[in-house]
Amino acid sequence: MEYRRLGKSGLKVSALSFGAWVTFAQQMSEEEAGACMTAAYDAGGNFFDNAEAYARGKAEEVMGRVLKRTGWKRETYIVSSKVFWGGDTANEEGLSRKHVIEACHAALRRLQVDYLDLYFCHRPDPNTPIEETVLAMGDLVRQGKVLYWGTSEWEGKDIAEAARLAREWHVAPPQMEQPQYNLFERHKVEVDYAPLYDSIGLGTTIWSPLASGLLTGKYNTGVPKGSRLDMPSYEWLRKNLEKTLQDGRAQKVEKLGRLAAEVGVALPAFALAWCLKNPHVSTVITGASRAAQVTENFKALDAVVKLTDDVMKRVEQILA
Repeated sequence: MEYRRLGKSGLKVSALSFGAWVTFAQQMSEEEAGACMTAAYDAGGNFFDNAEAYARGKAEEVMGRVLKRTGWKRETYIVSSKVFWGGDTANEEGLSRKHVIEACHAALRRLQVDYLDLYFCHRPDPNTPIEETVLAMGDLVRQGKVLYWGTSEWEGKDIAEAARLAREWHVAPPQMEQPQYNLFERHKVEVDYAPLYDSIGLGTTIWSPLASGLLTGKYNTGVPKGSRLDMPSYEWLRKNLEKTLQDGRAQKVEKLGRLAAEVGVALPAFALAWCLKNPHVSTVITGASRAAQVTENFKALDAVVKLTDDVMKRVEQILA
């Protein structure tokens, strides 16, 4: 396994990591979840990603029980949560000081840990001043309940403002961002955040590196029964897929698949390796419903060297 610094921090995170979105408490049993986490950990993965919104907290409960059962030393793994969508009442959503603090305490209980290594603002909150959220996160860091905090799908200008306010008030600044990044979604990582890698030392923990499965090739002709896009709660993902297929992405996926086969790499590993080629990517979060999928995904590390400059140029030609 390769370990990368989380931005300019001293924290070392495995280049490939494992997340609970969609699968935990929804697509697989707790035993299967434990098998996937163990496969990732045994392969050197040290970061396990979660959020209060995943299965309405049940994903964190499953992960917490698995962590408890494995008995892994706390120093050997990194665990995260995200705050924004916590419930249905007025103060169980957003990034107010009240919800940020209460959601952190709830995540600690569900995950059965004393502190969160990483804590993300799951989305920007237009109804809460950035300074309120920055100060709340600073308090959690000062109390030792959170080690590093960051954002997910924020605009670069808002991350920069949060960092400025943190410096002004001498509290912990945002350290990382969790954006979608893959062969088809590139603007935030490659353009919007570009000034932040040097100015504030931003790290990135990438989600959806396979474009919700599109870059596996399995959706080229439609949505298979039993897949995540066939689940009732993910109709928005299915609609997004149908739109992108109409935009000609299926043909591009087919061409990428042929290029991957030419260099001797499975398409999913090829797409993951492409993300890893970006030096500003701290870790790529993978998902799986079976341990064998985790093992297969983690082979992407071996594929990075096969993505030569010539191959990368051919990728750009396919994507046009």
